[in-house]
Amino acid sequence: MIVVMKPGASQEQINHICHQVQAMGFTPHPIKGVEQTVIGAIGDERGREQLQGLALVEGVEAVIPIMKPYKLASRELRKQPTIVKVGSLEIGPSQFVVMAGPCSVESEEQILAAARAVKAAGANILRGGAFKPRTSPYSFQGLEKQGLELLWKAREETGLPIVTEVLGAEDISLVSNYADILQIGARNMQNFPLLKGVGKTRKPILLKRGMMSTVTELLMSAEYILSQGNPNVILCERGIRTFEDQTRNTLDLSAIPLLKGLTHLPVIVDPAHGTGVRSLIPPMARAAVAAGCDGLMIEVHPQPELALSDGAQSLNPAQFLALMESLRPYLQIERRTLQPAETVSS
Repeated sequence: MIVVMKPGASQEQINHICHQVQAMGFTPHPIKGVEQTVIGAIGDERGREQLQGLALVEGVEAVIPIMKPYKLASRELRKQPTIVKVGSLEIGPSQFVVMAGPCSVESEEQILAAARAVKAAGANILRGGAFKPRTSPYSFQGLEKQGLELLWKAREETGLPIVTEVLGAEDISLVSNYADILQIGARNMQNFPLLKGVGKTRKPILLKRGMMSTVTELLMSAEYILSQGNPNVILCERGIRTFEDQTRNTLDLSAIPLLKGLTHLPVIVDPAHGTGVRSLIPPMARAAVAAGCDGLMIEVHPQPELALSDGAQSLNPAQFLALMESLRPYLQIERRTLQPAETVSS
């Protein structure tokens, strides 16, 4: 349910409603707008009739039910887009972010070369995997803690914030010590203990859509994080599994405007995993910008032919630079600005 306060309602009245909501067994989530404050009352729907009585309390304009199953992620609760801050970056409706780097951290030389190259081309966040979930147990699994230390070294040199994946709830504390953004990968989108765990942090969370998950299931996974008190969730469309065998996945670009209508959370796109084909990354990246996404995640490796994972879907530095240049007209049309990496605090 949403308790809509009257314009000009006092802080005392708002606090009183929050206290009443809590006393009824619900969790209050106040959201202050320019003119009005709304309070989301999240909990067991069987007690919603109690909440209806709040419409009679002084300072309350209306009590409205939230129809979507994802309460906190829904635009019914929050009309204005959420802006997720990462240092001086603002991921949301005006600024545009590009997260770029290798699939896996392989060595100090490799990650430093990648970080320098993506920053020089205009990327403003460094991606790289220290812990890698792989289909085969014999594939390269990442350098783990050593990989995190190498990412931190690249961060210190370039000033680029780091986004990297956390695989299990037991690793949250370790990865949080190094990463600016915690990534929940497609395979873990419905790992509910992990979602609850990252929800208890205040780190920005990049939540990737599962390869066989619906948009509603993605939003319900986001709800797990939001319900634990962490509002800093970024959604990522990275392709879904279909019967098509010419690409690794089918990149669902229709999900971008769909999500924009359903949720206030920012949405980025990963065309590398979405296609798995190097030549398809630039056109699909431009199409994603045109579809209204808030950012891109691109795999970039200094020498893709030598990559220990996902070399076939990685751009080399020259190809990434060309992609970045080709995005500028599309960003201009969408009235987006790409914040220079130099302004990101280290």
